[in-house]
Amino acid sequence: MSSYTIRTFGDPVLKQRAAPITDIDGSLVRLADDMVQTMYDAPGLGLAAPQVGIQKRLFVYDLNDGKGPKTLVNPTISEHRGEWEYEEGCLSVPGLHFLIVRPKEVHLTGYDLDGNEVSIEADELEARLFQHELDHLDGTLLLEHLDDAQRKSALRALRGRVLNQAT
Repeated sequence: MSSYTIRTFGDPVLKQRAAPITDIDGSLVRLADDMVQTMYDAPGLGLAAPQVGIQKRLFVYDLNDGKGPKTLVNPTISEHRGEWEYEEGCLSVPGLHFLIVRPKEVHLTGYDLDGNEVSIEADELEARLFQHELDHLDGTLLLEHLDDAQRKSALRALRGRVLNQAT
């Protein structure tokens, strides 16, 4: 069973900018472990703290590359290059996927759970995942990357689901 419930579209916590983390301690490690379990149960490739209602600048991810789950604390992207269109989904907007153009390559820095600085050159899927999770930390949802027609269609679909769940 997941430790957390994933917040979905309409929850105000998803629109707020998360606060920087000042201390990496045992409670933060437990939070990351619980978030990893929640991400696996969903299932997803990444999960940002605001998606479970916690306003901290942290996300977990696992690209299923055999390296296991990772946590990034206070991540920032300092450089980006190129463009890459790819179908993207979101655990907070369940069941919907959209072709979205994002930078193909990024340089991300942050900290691991031991307080060590991390510097990652990422491309394609890993770069997209980092950008997606950073959006969550900044209070930006996937829907904000859509053009007007796509966004209207997505909102109609989301409203339809809410109405179906209510009946």
